[in-house]
Amino acid sequence: MGVTAPAGFRAAGATAGIKPSGAPDVALVVNDGPDATAAGVFTRNRVKAAPVLWSERVLAAGIVKAVVLNSGNANACTGKAGFGDTHATAEHVAGRLGIGPADVAVCSTGLIGERLPVDKLLAGVDTAAKALSRTGGGEAAEAIRTTDTRAKQVRLDGDGYVLGGMAKGAGMLAPALATMLCVLTTDAVADTDVLGDALREACRVTFERVDSDGCLSTNDTVLLLASGASGVSADPAELTDLVTAACADLAGQLLSDAEGATKDVTIEVIDAATEDDAVEVGRAIARNNLVKTALFGNDPNWGRILAAIGTTEAVFRPDELDVAINGVWICRGGAAAADRSGVDLSDRAVTITARLGAGSAAATVWTNDLTHGYVHENSAYST
Repeated sequence: MGVTAPAGFRAAGATAGIKPSGAPDVALVVNDGPDATAAGVFTRNRVKAAPVLWSERVLAAGIVKAVVLNSGNANACTGKAGFGDTHATAEHVAGRLGIGPADVAVCSTGLIGERLPVDKLLAGVDTAAKALSRTGGGEAAEAIRTTDTRAKQVRLDGDGYVLGGMAKGAGMLAPALATMLCVLTTDAVADTDVLGDALREACRVTFERVDSDGCLSTNDTVLLLASGASGVSADPAELTDLVTAACADLAGQLLSDAEGATKDVTIEVIDAATEDDAVEVGRAIARNNLVKTALFGNDPNWGRILAAIGTTEAVFRPDELDVAINGVWICRGGAAAADRSGVDLSDRAVTITARLGAGSAAATVWTNDLTHGYVHENSAYST
């Protein structure tokens, strides 16, 4: 499992003391393969953390030989000094590994607005560098957790090559990535353009459609690294499918671990005029606090869903809207249909289907309910 599943990669996790809890908080992933091609997708938040600004520059060249990640501090909204801390981190990693700092991507996650304790981080890098191994993917995945209750990893097999990955994220899950750090690795041979196309398409239909709480992070980063160690040139279409499947798997793991969540909610929007309309409607439902609290209370309140749809610019007629929850069509033609008492909301998995009656396009968005646990987690996070 994880980032060391493909050949050509080593990883490690270490404890540097960045987290007050004393939990592991520094991860290092190193590409030892004959190739070091890479692609990245980053947050669309206009307020970007220093590591995002640094890594965007690194990925512009399409080469990444190492990724260093820390949890417990986001190094966001820290000004020029924070960017200097990121640069210093990349230089330190480069010195330990005998590579150039321009080949080191940097990722951070945690509390916003506080300077990173660089001395602790660099000491953690030293510890991680000594522990690098072909079986270190699990330790790396543990080290990037913040409010996550468990590590998230994936492994999939392609035609002669392997794809692995790890991700973190449990809060600030919203479109234009979904808050996360994610590192995907493969031992396939693939150039930067192929990796970039595969990653962007995969993110478009997976991470970018997870909308837990409508809060877009400053630090979102998804990286795809190729070592070429298998010697197998990946078919671009197959690689795209494999990366998409891996991202979907990790996105599901993120959603099921969302802060305080008791429901994993799939929102299917069908018969829309365009895919963009379907996504807009899905996001409107996902972000509606009245819908989310109703689900927490096991209330199949389809009126709130219709009201959410009505806030969008999508093409539809109100008297042609149909809504089902867990397969029971409790609204047809914009009015009550099947008895809502027939909807079983006792399980964690919930599916909302909204039929717009405006065309043949469709899209799926994923969310969760809004609970006491989410409020508690985020009101107490900084303390």
